[in-house]
Amino acid sequence: MELFFSALGLFNSPTVFAALLIGGIWGTIAGVLPGMGTVAALIIALPFTFAMPTESAMALFMAIYVTSVYGGSISAILINTPGTPQSAATVLDGYPMAQAGKADLAIGWATLASFIGGIFSLVILIVAAPALARVSVAFGPSAIFAIVLFALTCIAWLSSGSMAKGLLGGVLGLFLTTVGQDNYTGMTRFSFGSDIMRGGFTLIPILIGLFALSEVYHRALLQGAHRTGADMNVGFRLPPLSDVIARWKELLRACSIGTFIGILPGTGAMAATFVSYTAAKRFSPNRDKLGTGEPDGLIVSEASNNAVTGGALIPTMALGIPGDGGTLVLLGVLTIKGIVPGFDLVNNNPHILTAAFMMVLLANIIMFGTGMLSARLFERLLRVPEPILMGLILLFSLVGAFVVRGNPVDLIVCVVAGAVGVLLRLAKYPIAPIVIGVALGFIFEEKLRQGLIASKGSLWTFFTDPIALPIFALTAVIIAATVVSNLRQPPQTKALEE
Repeated sequence: MELFFSALGLFNSPTVFAALLIGGIWGTIAGVLPGMGTVAALIIALPFTFAMPTESAMALFMAIYVTSVYGGSISAILINTPGTPQSAATVLDGYPMAQAGKADLAIGWATLASFIGGIFSLVILIVAAPALARVSVAFGPSAIFAIVLFALTCIAWLSSGSMAKGLLGGVLGLFLTTVGQDNYTGMTRFSFGSDIMRGGFTLIPILIGLFALSEVYHRALLQGAHRTGADMNVGFRLPPLSDVIARWKELLRACSIGTFIGILPGTGAMAATFVSYTAAKRFSPNRDKLGTGEPDGLIVSEASNNAVTGGALIPTMALGIPGDGGTLVLLGVLTIKGIVPGFDLVNNNPHILTAAFMMVLLANIIMFGTGMLSARLFERLLRVPEPILMGLILLFSLVGAFVVRGNPVDLIVCVVAGAVGVLLRLAKYPIAPIVIGVALGFIFEEKLRQGLIASKGSLWTFFTDPIALPIFALTAVIIAATVVSNLRQPPQTKALEE
């Protein structure tokens, strides 16, 4: 109790609550804007922290970190454009729900699932931070490589009925991550002699192009045949309690996966989201409806990616090891302010750690409130005439693609990816597998190379790792089950789905 009151003493200034509120609102807005994302939102706020007290700066960054992940779900649901990479799986069921006139319910589900995921990971963070942080260190390159490989197997499920198309898209995504300069050898790969290609491709321009720009192009081709904001019934509506209770297993599984993967340094929310979606494809009672506007797909995506926030804070606060890009920036701010995460923070300054827990709790509450109050604002936004709205989306998309690296080449990549996305839609090829391949390709190669360097080029070390081995086994079982299921499918059904 004394520790609680010591932590509460850090909240005796109204600037802390103001920082939480401003950070929560800015984080949500940054999440909605395509291409902005958590890291960019934190970096933009960084200069303002230099003149702020330590506790206010920590509150601002905690709020931005928590709410920016949620903000991406709103644009994913309303305009088929994930505002952040963490929300890439949300479009699979969120946007079909909006097209069916249930945008208000979709936003309600996303907000509730995000809140539950954030609170779940916070409880784990409070109860088991030191112990779980020690466990996370045991996950070396081999184990993380196995988890990423497992996440990539979700391509088969996200492409049910057209597994070959899905796998082709996934391989294309992986190939795109190999273009450019090799970080280990310095050699340039697949540049075809072009200096422009030496910088390689990054996730954000491809993500924005395939989802956002392809949506703009597609609507232009169909000349406004899509639903308007009024038809989507935009607003905020929480699902009935009975529906939430009926899906408690999906929520619990997604929260557990998100928290666990968040604990592993460098894995990130993208892997957690697609692993959770894959698990739902396997175990959800409504698995056959996933991808058509089923709430199960929406809630597992949002619960898992928000659970990652608390999970990633565990190694950050307890060991000083950033769990993802957002916590890396947060770690830098804490260090600048004289707070050194790790043993000293946990054992000598526990009141600061407790205050951080309270800030995360308040940030999740602000996130929920922001979701409720902002829904009507987005309803008015979608009532703007479609040509103007699509022009705004195009503008924000191009800006979002450019600000990541400040490289004009990313604008070209974004525009080309948008054109490719339209062709893929017309040919009925799934877009999500390409995004999965790009999102996970960098860490896939990085952990593979690290493992090979540590083992002096031997692949056998990956299968002798006691943590990686069962994950590899599970991946093999899932691939085999998917292949058998497709072979047993009647030819007529395959033809219809193709």
